Formats: sequence, C-alpha cells, structure tokens
Amino acid sequence: MSRVGKKPIAIPKGVQVSIVGQHVSVKGVKGTLELTVNPAVSIEQQGDVLSVIAKQEAANSGAYSGTMRALLQNMITGVATGYARKLELVGVGYKAQAQGKVLNLALGFSHPIAFRVPDGVTIETPTQTEILIKGADKQQVGQVAAVIRGYKPPEPYNGKGVKYSDEVVVRKEAKKK
Repeated sequence: MSRVGKKPIAIPKGVQVSIVGQHVSVKGVKGTLELTVNPAVSIEQQGDVLSVIAKQEAANSGAYSGTMRALLQNMITGVATGYARKLELVGVGYKAQAQGKVLNLALGFSHPIAFRVPDGVTIETPTQTEILIKGADKQQVGQVAAVIRGYKPPEPYNGKGVKYSDEVVVRKEAKKK
C-alpha cells in the first residue's frame, strides 16, 4: 500500500497557493493552474507546507489522497520550474518548423501537417529534426507531445518516425528469404 498521500508538499519561494473550499489555485512564475479537489479529501496549508488529508468516512479516500497529492505536487512544480518534452524526427526529409502558434511538420506524407499549438504550451524547434515542448501543466505538455508523436510513430523496421528523445525503438529483423 502506498503512503504517497501522507507526505507533505513543500511550497517553494515565489509560489502562492490559495484554497477556497475544494478549489485550489497555484500561481507562480510560469503561470497559474487550478484544480478542484475530490470531496473525499481535504487540503490544509500551514505556512509553506501543504497537506492532503483523507476523510475516513469516504470510500477509497486513501487512493484519492495519493492522487490529489501527486496532482498538487505537479502543479507546484509546473508553475515554479515548468515541464518540457523533447521529440526527435528520424527519417530522410522529416522536418519541423515552429511559426508562431503553428507547428509545420513534413513527415513523408503527400501533404504537410499544420499543428495548432494550444494555449499554455510553447513549442520551439532548435533544429529541423528536434521539437521542444514546454509548459506549466504536466498533463497538457505530455498530451501535446503524444498527439505530435501520433502523426507518425516510430516504426520497428527502419526506426523512422517521431519519437521521444529518451525513447528506445526496438528494431525488428527484416524477412529472410
């Protein structure tokens, strides 16, 4: 059984947390994030420490406390330092170019792909084969990275496609005669 929900969350300098009932708002250098906490848990702030307390009368309150604590920790880390995911394009002629709020991708299809960048996320292209996705919301950064990767996931025979920078593509052997 996990004890994640019982660990306190330290609030770093420059981050402000406001709790109104079951609604938590976290404000920092990278932006503002909000969360409505499950009714099975309560949130208490004592100085620069947040605590998630499971209400005993609610079923599964222990599980909810661990989930809510992890979400709050991700919010605090996001507004303080932010999150980033790096994608790599592997293949001849595969290119990416960021132009304002649009990411243009050439992935070997007969048409280019124009991906509209959602609010709260910034996309940079240091080189033509690298995409850097940054933002304060961990879930949103991961979702944008997954959508871009979904256009052309890496295939197992040649390794061509869009992959995470830390992803290892397991290569298959070609057919034998």
